[in-house]
Amino acid sequence: MSSQTRKPGIHIAWKTVTYRSVALLIVAGAAVFLIAIRLTFPQFTESSIKAAGSVANKALERVAGMAPAAGGGVSTAQQAHFTALDGTVRVKKGKGNSWVAGDYNIPLEKGDVVQTGSEGMAKVVFNDGTSYTVKQDSLIVIEENSSNDQQQTNVAVAVSTGTVDLSTATYSQGSKSQVIVAGATASLAPESTAQVHNDPKLDRHEILMKKGASEVTRNGETVQLANWEKVSFQAAEPRMEKAKGTGPPTPISPANMAPIFTSGETSKQVEFSWSPMANAVGYRLRISRNPYFSSTLVDKRVNTADVTVTSLGEGAYYWVVQSYEASGKESVESEKNRFTIIPKGKQTAAIDLDLDPFIQHGHVIEVAGKTQVGARVMVNGREVPMISTDGTFHYFTPPLTTGEAVITVTAQTAQGGVNTQQKKIIIQ
Repeated sequence: MSSQTRKPGIHIAWKTVTYRSVALLIVAGAAVFLIAIRLTFPQFTESSIKAAGSVANKALERVAGMAPAAGGGVSTAQQAHFTALDGTVRVKKGKGNSWVAGDYNIPLEKGDVVQTGSEGMAKVVFNDGTSYTVKQDSLIVIEENSSNDQQQTNVAVAVSTGTVDLSTATYSQGSKSQVIVAGATASLAPESTAQVHNDPKLDRHEILMKKGASEVTRNGETVQLANWEKVSFQAAEPRMEKAKGTGPPTPISPANMAPIFTSGETSKQVEFSWSPMANAVGYRLRISRNPYFSSTLVDKRVNTADVTVTSLGEGAYYWVVQSYEASGKESVESEKNRFTIIPKGKQTAAIDLDLDPFIQHGHVIEVAGKTQVGARVMVNGREVPMISTDGTFHYFTPPLTTGEAVITVTAQTAQGGVNTQQKKIIIQ
């Protein structure tokens, strides 16, 4: 009501008091009363005072929300985080209508949407260790992300469009990690990897198990999947079609993490080779500057299991290969190998490694810092998948066990330079 329309008379003002505030005042008053009783009547036994104190403590813990009932199975919302970003990535919070640019500091929660552009890539890691690599032109929705008082986690992600690679970690019995595609729900076993493809325009939907096992349910039908098995379906089809997927070739040369030295040339010829595959009529080789292939330098098809690529300059590269049959059907991608082209005789420079203060997200530790351009970074023996062009990096550890833990960060160049730092942390 505006001041112009307010009428003279008696006006009543009030102040909102929460139930928790009232309860806290009651508990505080009870504590004062107990102290007074203790001073006035010292004959009260010690056990009586302890019993009353125990009741007060339990009441306070319940009011403060610190002591949920044992075995209650109360679920608590969890947050996921980006561990790699490249190109155009957008996020829409579940409670909002606007899109914002993807950022490492944005917590991802139930109902949030992640979208990648034609040159975009994002990796999302959940508290249970499940990770989703969202490839180009893809959109996912976080349907569930929670944990209960028995440390059982529940993660569910819907792939609305595009292609996603996912992997699960070792999680406790009773936990769930699910991916949803066009009405089909795949429940993945621990330590499993899969690839999901959803193309609503062409009505093509596919779930491929690369390693481990999963159970896929749709329209009352349940299909079990093991290594290199997949299901595919169209919206109008009542049943899913199960088939054996085609395994990839094995990369041979350049070997993973191999240095390749030049002798003053501005570019280098590099020979690539891989294991030949039965029934393959050709192979597709791709080379990128980043491990997620959000952009490629080379994308070529050859009919032999080896090829020479020219005009590769100094720096780090990743390569991957697929086979394809006469029908045009492609295998899944091989493992990604990394190699580095280094000018011969180049002196080894000192390795810089500056770490930001660690940020703790429950049992997950966020590690960020900056190192020399072109260097590798390892955190507790695991390679940081994405390092920016200026040497900055972000990494989220797998969930750590309760107690004291040591975080070891190592930066290393192909020339042999190394810088290692260790910090102790306490996981509660």
